[in-house]
Amino acid sequence: MTEVTEVLAKEDINLSALCIAENADFGILRGIVSDPDRAYKALKDNHFAVNVTDVVGISCPNVPGALATVLGYLSAEGVFIEYMYSFANNNVANVVIRPSNLDKCIEVLKEKKVDLLAASDLYKL
Repeated sequence: MTEVTEVLAKEDINLSALCIAENADFGILRGIVSDPDRAYKALKDNHFAVNVTDVVGISCPNVPGALATVLGYLSAEGVFIEYMYSFANNNVANVVIRPSNLDKCIEVLKEKKVDLLAASDLYKL
């Protein structure tokens, strides 16, 4: 973590959100950064294994059941979540999901009038 955050800091790239998973052999850091292209290059140049993945950002009320409702919309349409991370800020919960079908996910969320977050909004969180 120290090395990754130092590389990003040196390039003046903000890490807005992150999720860490590990197993016995390696760890995975997933993050939302202010400049994905520059972050990718900087981390690659410093010998990290890096991928850029499309995700969907949503905003929902920070109340019991709000996320369950959104996830219910998706699962009813056969869209499953590969991974997710979220963070709440007062009355709003911001959720980042990697769906099994990105286009279908966006279609369902728009149809159900779920607040989608633009990439530029995610970078500012």
